[in-house]
Amino acid sequence: MSKSSSVDQNLHDDLRSPLIPSAAATAADGYSKQKKVTMDQMLEKYCGDFGWWQFSHFILTSFAWALEGIHTMIMIFADREPAWRCSTNRLCDSKAKSVCGLEPGSWEWTGGAASSTVSEFGLICGQKYKVGLVQSLFFAACMIGAGVFGHLSDSKLGRKGSLTIVCIMNAIFGCLTAISSNYWTYTLFRFLSGFSTGGTGLCAFVLATEPVGQSWRGVAGMSTFYFFSVGIASLSAIAYFFRTWRSLYIASSIPSIIFVILLLPFIHESPRWCLVRGKVDEAMKIMRKIAKSNGKHLPDDVVLALDSEVNDDVPDSQSVSKEALNGSLLDVLRLPLTRFRLFLAVVINFLCSVVYYGLSLNAVNLGTNLYLSVALNAVAEMPAYFLTALVLDKLGRKPLAIGTMWFSGIFCLTGSLAKGDGTWKLVRMVCGVLGIFGMAGTYNLLFVYSMELFPTVVRNAALGCATQASQMGAILAPFVVVLGGGIPFAVFAFCGIAGGLLVIYLPETLNRPLYDTMAGMEEAETKKPSILS
Repeated sequence: MSKSSSVDQNLHDDLRSPLIPSAAATAADGYSKQKKVTMDQMLEKYCGDFGWWQFSHFILTSFAWALEGIHTMIMIFADREPAWRCSTNRLCDSKAKSVCGLEPGSWEWTGGAASSTVSEFGLICGQKYKVGLVQSLFFAACMIGAGVFGHLSDSKLGRKGSLTIVCIMNAIFGCLTAISSNYWTYTLFRFLSGFSTGGTGLCAFVLATEPVGQSWRGVAGMSTFYFFSVGIASLSAIAYFFRTWRSLYIASSIPSIIFVILLLPFIHESPRWCLVRGKVDEAMKIMRKIAKSNGKHLPDDVVLALDSEVNDDVPDSQSVSKEALNGSLLDVLRLPLTRFRLFLAVVINFLCSVVYYGLSLNAVNLGTNLYLSVALNAVAEMPAYFLTALVLDKLGRKPLAIGTMWFSGIFCLTGSLAKGDGTWKLVRMVCGVLGIFGMAGTYNLLFVYSMELFPTVVRNAALGCATQASQMGAILAPFVVVLGGGIPFAVFAFCGIAGGLLVIYLPETLNRPLYDTMAGMEEAETKKPSILS
């Protein structure tokens, strides 16, 4: 009886199995029927390149650039040499250019010893070099932080996680700087602040621009520097009301706290990072939010895939089981294509930074007070951002980078030939203003250009190297300015013209997709070599 039941059951299974497929077969067949598209294709066809979701996300994320502007340029006010006056008529010459030759006790600081670090720590005369030392160490820490957080944001921390950490660190170290008991403690906390500041703009830039579609990515990337200028301008207002350096550091840390508490909760992780980390379901949830917010429809049979998988006909298993892709700077260096691009990006960013920061330090005084001068300098850079963003998608990244660097280099060369007296002072001033105008546009453009040169899996690591090179240029710029006369202009002219020549060897990235993997980029670029010219 049991043998007969077994035979009947086997016959039943044989008849049923061709008609009803197994669960595994059904899942595999369902996934194979899904339409796999890249991130850029999904944004263009189904979600929108730059709708309300991308706009609001871009605005919220880019406020971090204002924080970087505040924490970087605060040294202008905190480390300034304040005005002084004679406290007695004897042994004091009020017309002296410096207090170094005056009798101790015959003069005093106008705003009191607490007005700046120079007056409180006695960083004058033979100790004046310490002002430049702490500023150089800050930029050196920025260089280190850019590399560290560039790697961390590409790996487990992600773009949003790294941005959260650096903003918290900015707030903490800013407040700790305010309670420094001596110069070396102050230097330590400024170094730590530089470490976190170096990763702020980098993480914010990538997080703000990665969800943006190909047609709007250039304009969006160029617009991030408006927030940097807004941060510097707002710093002038903060410094105007908080005249002592300790209160200024505390007040300037409050915006970072506000950003972490009120803005970061509304910022999403980059769907591109989720994709390359194997979190396809999480990436799809974000893409559905983008489509819904933009008034678009994302079909259920469309799924995100890496660029190297789009043309792959082999059906994958469930998306949640995809292996996370890891990339590092070593991967960039192994591939000849990305190695050459990284070398050029590093050198070009270094040369641009020397000119940008050098001209800022070497700029002619506008004839107004410090607070107004800094605010006007920040606002003066905005037309350069606007004009470069306006023609970015018409001229392309490569011609615009060459043109702006040569524009700045030519006017710096003219400034180096101008004498330093009489009417020539006006000529040199105009050359300096036009030089920084051109290089401000280049400095902004290079972030967009550098981002598009590398795939998602190593993008922040590569950008971190480029940012490190920029910080190295910022460290060296003050030493060039110290040379005085027409020599700084000559150095800046060489850097601008040489940088433009190097850009010639970079590929054009206009209307090219943001690749996800090293293999996907290598395959696409080798298939279409003509596009790289």
